[in-house]
Formats: sequence, C-alpha cells, structure tokens
Amino acid sequence: MISELSFTEENYLKAIYHLSSEGTDSVNTNSLADSMSTTPASANDMVKRLATKKLIGYQKYKGATLLSRGKKVALSIIRKHRLWEVFLVEKLGFKWDEVHEIAEQLEHIKSPNLIKRLDKFLGFPTIDPHGDPIPNEDGVMKETIRASVSEVHIGAIGIVVAVNNDDTLLLQHLDSMGIKLGSRIHILNRMDFDGSVSIAIDDGQPQFVSNTVAENLMITLIEK
Repeated sequence: MISELSFTEENYLKAIYHLSSEGTDSVNTNSLADSMSTTPASANDMVKRLATKKLIGYQKYKGATLLSRGKKVALSIIRKHRLWEVFLVEKLGFKWDEVHEIAEQLEHIKSPNLIKRLDKFLGFPTIDPHGDPIPNEDGVMKETIRASVSEVHIGAIGIVVAVNNDDTLLLQHLDSMGIKLGSRIHILNRMDFDGSVSIAIDDGQPQFVSNTVAENLMITLIEK
C-alpha cells in the first residue's frame, strides 16, 4: 500500500518516473542522485530498498526500472501534486510560480477519499496550472500534441498549453509579458544569431522572447 512508504521513498519513485519519461526506461543511480540532490551511495541504498519492496526492478550497472506497482504509486503522487496545484491557484489565489513547493508537501497526504473529493470539487481538471496533464484515478493522462515556440515555423499560431520549466523567475517573467495558459501566440520571426523569437500575444504588439523562453513555452498549433 502507498501508506507503507515514507515521503522519501515516494519522492524517489516520482523522480524515477520523471527521469524514465525523458527517453530511457532504465535510470542510473548517478542521474537519480542528481535529481534528488543526494550522493550516489544514498541513491543506490534507496534503489535497493525499493527493489526489495518490488516497486522497481534493479540491475547493477544498468539502473532502476519502475515495476507496475511502483509506476502506480508514482502516478498517484503526481496526480495529487497537480490537483493541489490547481486548488492553490484556482481556489486560494496563489500564482503559478508559488505553488510547486507547497504541492510538494501536500502530495504526500494519504487519504484516497480526500483526493477523490478534491478532484470532484475542482471539476475533474485534466491539466495543472503549468499545463501538465493530471493522471486520472487509473493513472491515465490525457496527452496533447504540442511543440515549443522555438521549433515551430514562422507564421504559426498556437495556444499556450504548458511551460516545460516551473522555475519561479521564468514564470514571473511570463506573467510580466502577459503570457498564461490559453494565450494565443503568433510566431512572427526568429533570429538566427541567438534563437530569440518575435511573437504577438493575443494579437498584441510584437515583442521578443529569448531562446530559453521559446524552448520552454509549449503551444498547440491552430489553424489561421
């Protein structure tokens, strides 16, 4: 049961899930240690503990792989985290750059009934305030086809559906530019020199965003 796991064990499972979603099923302990801001030795000890509990598979020199039970736990934690972020933004008035650390604490609440009621209270949302999909009770996430502003063709128009980085300064910068989920972005030009992109937000005046912003700003393309 999820209730048998410590906060640290849950955080490791979540980290393995995120790392394995980046293109590799097997996660090495060095990458895991970096993600958890700990030593490889500590990460290795935790991996062995989780393997003993049959939450992950582990082979020396090959890394850790989530087993079905471990994946279920990881998705449950992600579901709670993202639902709490929606609650904090929509019901308590937090900004999208303020909620991640609070949700990190709230995601470890064990009560399944509370999360069911929270989901219903929020109207069964499918994305969090940063545009990330929220798993349903069965761990299924509704994915959308999206691309970064940095990679779409000049002249494209899209709707902002996610921000790939929840860095506070980035989110505050987007706020200052008037960019939010649902904003309409028109790609006007791209500078070869530094990758900066000229865009119009909601049919406003053209303005430039840096390559870093363009790489992290995800849109779903729409017809002109």
